[in-house]
Amino acid sequence: MAKEQNRLVKLYKEEVVPELIKEFGYKNINEVPKLVKIVVNAGLGDVKSNSKSFNIALDELAVITGQKPVATVAKKSISNFSLREGQKVGAKVTLRGEKMYEFFDRLVSIALPRVRDFHGVSDKAFDGRGNYSLGIKEQLIFPEISYDKIEKIRGFDIGFVTTAKTDAESKALLKALGMPFSR
Repeated sequence: MAKEQNRLVKLYKEEVVPELIKEFGYKNINEVPKLVKIVVNAGLGDVKSNSKSFNIALDELAVITGQKPVATVAKKSISNFSLREGQKVGAKVTLRGEKMYEFFDRLVSIALPRVRDFHGVSDKAFDGRGNYSLGIKEQLIFPEISYDKIEKIRGFDIGFVTTAKTDAESKALLKALGMPFSR
């Protein structure tokens, strides 16, 4: 039995691609920008000495993304921050393919609307090369996280990497996929 295609993949192929070809006048289907990966990154420097808290934060990130996070380590020692080279300071998850589209769908349709006083995400966070970054202030916007079980409210960054050459192309792609930009 064939595996059912993700809702966003179907939307991308059937509606987004023709819309972007019409808007930007691409000659080749391979020129149409697409989402390559989503990187979820959490800085956990506040719990670097407490391994139990660090593991709880890793578990929360795993529940949110559906994939096991990788711990990131300090590249060099900084005595002012009592930081040693090789010490765990954060966690990241790189999502591609099916999990990437599933996470994007949950973020846009479930999590972002749960943000208090939400009026859309900023359209100023593009990097000039077609990639977009988004900061999340608290992990509680994801319904998978139980309010009673969290130890501390933590935020994280989400980076959307696309094949778009310009910010305008990337914004059009993300908007067509459902990203709620403000105005």
